[in-house]
Amino acid sequence: MLTRRTALARSAQVALMLGGLGLLPQAARAAYSTAAFEAKTMADLMKALGAGAPAESKDITVTAPDIAENGAVVPVGASTSLAGVRRLLILVEKNPSLLSAAFDVSDSVEPSFTTRVKMGQSSNVIAVALMADGKVLYAQKEVKVTLGGCGG
Repeated sequence: MLTRRTALARSAQVALMLGGLGLLPQAARAAYSTAAFEAKTMADLMKALGAGAPAESKDITVTAPDIAENGAVVPVGASTSLAGVRRLLILVEKNPSLLSAAFDVSDSVEPSFTTRVKMGQSSNVIAVALMADGKVLYAQKEVKVTLGGCGG
């Protein structure tokens, strides 16, 4: 007869075996550049990412409302139809941290992303595309915030 105590002991042994083989789920850890998220200017950000000076492009689209009623949750997006995009960034110019989101892109991923950001005040939202050939392209849109999201 299998008792509860025996069943628990066996399940603990199985868990130890699976853990020893590396078959148990692990916590996901995002890898990001601390210097990039601490950058206060576009030049500092590009330096932290090892990229050159950005050039404005009409092939990149920033999706954001003209007026955000609540700065705590502003829906923003970045997309492009250009081939060779390796990373898309979403920046908020007047936030304490310029870089709000970074998305790595491969050939099998469509370079179109949306997220929600916190905005403390009216500011430009900038979408930056880092290309495989080393070019850096960007587009921007002004978003007016009526109620600040950073305690305002």
